Amino acid sequence: MTRKVVRIFVATAFCLSLLAMAQTTPAATAASAVPNAPSAATAAPAATGTKIGSINIELAVSACNEGQRDLSTLSNKLSPKQTELKTMNDELDGLRKRLNEQGAKLNDDERASLTKQIETKQKTFERQVQDAREEAQSQQGEIMQRILQKMAPVIVKYATDNGFGMILDTSQPWPQGPVVWYGQAVDITQPVVEAYNVKSGVPAPPPASPSASKPVASPAKPAATPAAKPPATTPPKQ
Repeated sequence: MTRKVVRIFVATAFCLSLLAMAQTTPAATAASAVPNAPSAATAAPAATGTKIGSINIELAVSACNEGQRDLSTLSNKLSPKQTELKTMNDELDGLRKRLNEQGAKLNDDERASLTKQIETKQKTFERQVQDAREEAQSQQGEIMQRILQKMAPVIVKYATDNGFGMILDTSQPWPQGPVVWYGQAVDITQPVVEAYNVKSGVPAPPPASPSASKPVASPAKPAATPAAKPPATTPPKQ
């Protein structure tokens, strides 16, 4: 599963959340005259404002207290696998180095055996990296989808309360995303995050401890002991 698929999950969750909030007012005459036109049951809540705003959906989900907590838990969960993959990669590097340095000294059978061993381990490593990446992105997508389903009503409420008639997602910069340019004055990401933190009741994650952020200092080397000077001798009297 690619990062693009994760974004599709996020967009789908947002749309479904809006549909759940739809009003059941009669459909407009023009809409009912168009074949396959969306009914009032699938229409988003009517917007009365005229301002256009923006929000970075991915940032809002990952920056809220709940998102930080759940994504941190996921990172800790995946940490052993990352360590395992690093060990496999280090082993591969060692085998390649051995082949490069000793290849000319090995006989044909030894060289072929070492080359085959590297190829086999490389395929296993690549397969496990791909599996780990897909698993991580799948679980990340599930976290973002779950949080966004609860965050969507907060976004809509903030937008309607503050006179916005349209909110554009700026998670992807142009040309990957639809928004060419926007000013920070219309961005509602931070206030939505703050409003969602209040609604969710999830406390802010504790700050990282200094010991976790700073590398452990290496023990100081003991000072060299000065060599003992030989005792002064008094020259014999003449």
